[in-house]
Amino acid sequence: MLLPFIVLIGAMFLMTRSAKKKQAQAAEMRNQMQPGTGVRTIGGMYATVKEIQDESVLLEVAPGVHAVYAKNAIGAVLDDAEYNRIVHGDTEDEGAADSETVVPDDASSLTDSADEAPKADLTKKSDAAEGEKDGKTDGETEAK
Repeated sequence: MLLPFIVLIGAMFLMTRSAKKKQAQAAEMRNQMQPGTGVRTIGGMYATVKEIQDESVLLEVAPGVHAVYAKNAIGAVLDDAEYNRIVHGDTEDEGAADSETVVPDDASSLTDSADEAPKADLTKKSDAAEGEKDGKTDGETEAK
């Protein structure tokens, strides 16, 4: 009779322990912030840290545009290479990546023209041919 209560208390202990560990990791990550560090907010905005206070952070969202955020709103502190790759599109080896990767302008270059089936005629038929079907015009029905 006491066993279900012990199991329940043990499960609650393990869940709170893992949540506390995640909170400690997040606090440690936020403590690593320094002015000039790239960050991502919990809303998905990328910015650069300008100032750090006790409970808030001044972020530069765009050149000359500053915003004050709570420290808890910082979702990730990014290293310089990752921040530049995401925000500016920089890659480590731009020359090799550009020469090897070919991105087509449209999907027509992805299909073979030899295997192409004849295309259906989608042009509108003339009104005379369309109006008469089995001797009836559009809208006429046979009365019974």
